[in-house]
Amino acid sequence: MTYRITVFGTGYLGATHAACMAELGYEVIGVDVDTEKIAMLSAGKVPFYEPDLEPLLAKHVESGRLRFTTSYEEAAEFGDVHFVCVGTPQKKGEYAADLRYVDAVIDNLAPLLRRECLVVGKSTVPVGTAARLAERLAELAPGGDDAAAVELAWNPEFLREGYAVQDTLHPDRLVIGVRSERAEKVLRDVYAPLLEAGVPIVVTDFATAELVKVSANAFLATKISFINAMAEVCEATGADVTHLAEALSYDPRIGGRFLQAGLGFGGGCLPKDIRAFMARAGELGADQALTFLREVDAINMRRRARMVDLAREQCDGSFLGKRIAVFGAAFKPNSDDIRDSPALNVAAQIQLQGGEVTVYDPKAMDNARKMFPSLAYADSAVEAAVGAHVVLHLTEWQEFREMEPELLNPVVAERRIVDGRNALDPVKWRQAGWVYRALGRP
Repeated sequence: MTYRITVFGTGYLGATHAACMAELGYEVIGVDVDTEKIAMLSAGKVPFYEPDLEPLLAKHVESGRLRFTTSYEEAAEFGDVHFVCVGTPQKKGEYAADLRYVDAVIDNLAPLLRRECLVVGKSTVPVGTAARLAERLAELAPGGDDAAAVELAWNPEFLREGYAVQDTLHPDRLVIGVRSERAEKVLRDVYAPLLEAGVPIVVTDFATAELVKVSANAFLATKISFINAMAEVCEATGADVTHLAEALSYDPRIGGRFLQAGLGFGGGCLPKDIRAFMARAGELGADQALTFLREVDAINMRRRARMVDLAREQCDGSFLGKRIAVFGAAFKPNSDDIRDSPALNVAAQIQLQGGEVTVYDPKAMDNARKMFPSLAYADSAVEAAVGAHVVLHLTEWQEFREMEPELLNPVVAERRIVDGRNALDPVKWRQAGWVYRALGRP
């Protein structure tokens, strides 16, 4: 059977999933309540930066294989498999996840489902959500408790921003939580091109599928915070965290991935996901199992404060009357996502302490201006560095990693740089006459 696909939510996850499902040969409709976003996507334009996504999306919009709508009625009539890809942000003033958008998709879609279909959750949710939504789906779908016609499955995403297209078309694994052989068969059929290419698949229950994503994020966050904790110890002892990490990376039990000390993690996933995980564990009476994540979170936030301290040290103890150039606004390179950006957090803290801060980022300038309008912005790294008493490297874009110090020498007030990502070559910068400092290094 050739399935027709709908994707609810057209953010980083949804737009990427829709375009990639079209690339795998399916007819796809993307659904969103944001009319401006739908108009932009329908014109083949992506309202955010994600490498390789816009050409892929435009290709399939032009072919007619991919289209977008705000109509749930149109999507319900069209689709055989409905993917739920909406956001689950952190609740304001709480650790818990805000599930209103996931709930809204089910509440609006379910009454319109008048034939056999599969609803597939991809959003990152607290464990137990899928079981609750399955009951809601059965309750609201025409036919009442007839779960044979309209069924739920859970298929968590593991996308990395900046590599989302690659991770969708060539994932390292597929995880599906199902309650029937029929649901498993449908998802095996949908992902047949990936399975035929040798992608491993784990078929499990709802709760385990939900836990896989948050467990993976908790593990990655823990590894990042571990090496950043070691950076704190290195600073106290005069050791070099980059050499320490290199030595650890050769241990096959540890490996080198996510073992680079620096400013810590941010973005729309890791911080809010580990907090929601802790909140859900508390609701389940298993809060003691995840108390270590509180320290993981605390270590991560301390890195930002330490970066501000290092920058202040380079300004002779005070930011008053000092100009600071910030290289980076996105929370990571190859993205324009500034959600919980460590770079902008540091920039804002320095500004509050009296510094004159100018920010440059290759892709995230528009988003940064909207979120932090009081900061100054430049159109290039050189322009941002004009008159700077210290330069802060806070997002490890290739442009910054490969920059020659001599490019900045004529424009800065003082040759001082603090490398918040441990990604620059200290020998090169020092030979060019710069004072080079970094987190966790002498």
